[in-house]
Amino acid sequence: MFTGIVQTKAQVNAVVDREQFRQLELAVPAHYLAALETGASIAINGCCLTVTEFNSHTEPGTVSFDIIDETLRLTNLGSLSIGEEVNFERSLTMGTELGGHIVSGHIQTTAAIAERHDSSDNCRLYLELEPRWLEYILPKGFITVNGASLTVGDVTEQGFWLHLIPETLERTNLGEAIVGTRLNIEVDTQTFTIVETVKKVLARTGTAS
Repeated sequence: MFTGIVQTKAQVNAVVDREQFRQLELAVPAHYLAALETGASIAINGCCLTVTEFNSHTEPGTVSFDIIDETLRLTNLGSLSIGEEVNFERSLTMGTELGGHIVSGHIQTTAAIAERHDSSDNCRLYLELEPRWLEYILPKGFITVNGASLTVGDVTEQGFWLHLIPETLERTNLGEAIVGTRLNIEVDTQTFTIVETVKKVLARTGTAS
């Protein structure tokens, strides 16, 4: 489990592609790998990946992951190239301050940035999303975008707005995202569960629209 509070940005150091399979090596400040173990979970752009190798004795350190076909299909990890930055969050531990919301690291889909508007202290992003996922996105509700826990602004029939503060732009790779960039999306688990439960109850009682 994760909090959606991105700890740092890591840089793609190496990529090995085979059929429906990718090995990804990231460079990250070594202290973020302290006490890490092979098999641990780390959220990369919000996607929960399993550590296959790591080296925390150099600066920067490196950490590697294997990515299989289903993950490549659902996320933006298959389009990463060497030199790109990704959002990095170690898994939640007991006693960790929960500043965002509970995030599973299971990406459901991606959304493309359709508009970006920057001012001196604010950034507004409009993301277009598959219609089937919009019923789980509510104004002022939680959503995880590339691993960052964010609050939804207005919701339309085609997508939703985000309002980002300078700290979010600095700490995450959303600061470099442009129109057309595809971002990983995980809807809020509680909202998803409530909506699905209501739909099932209405279907059983014959009152579903």
